[in-house]
Amino acid sequence: MSTITLRVPPELDKRIAKLSKRRKLSKSDLAREAIERFLRVEEFEEMRAIAVPIAQAQGIFTDEDVFRRLGENFEQ
Repeated sequence: MSTITLRVPPELDKRIAKLSKRRKLSKSDLAREAIERFLRVEEFEEMRAIAVPIAQAQGIFTDEDVFRRLGENFEQ
């Protein structure tokens, strides 16, 4: 496993310490979890940026449009 050194302001360090104590996780585990969550959101946003224009070109603009299309596929 690689190591990353991270400097944080004192107030953020206090918040991290409080949360890590409440969740019974080390600061490293908490930071790892936060980075993982951040990366998942970023990757989702990147995929969404690709998918939305493709969907819109096919007339899909809302959740209802998606469900309607899915329903059509199951009916066939």
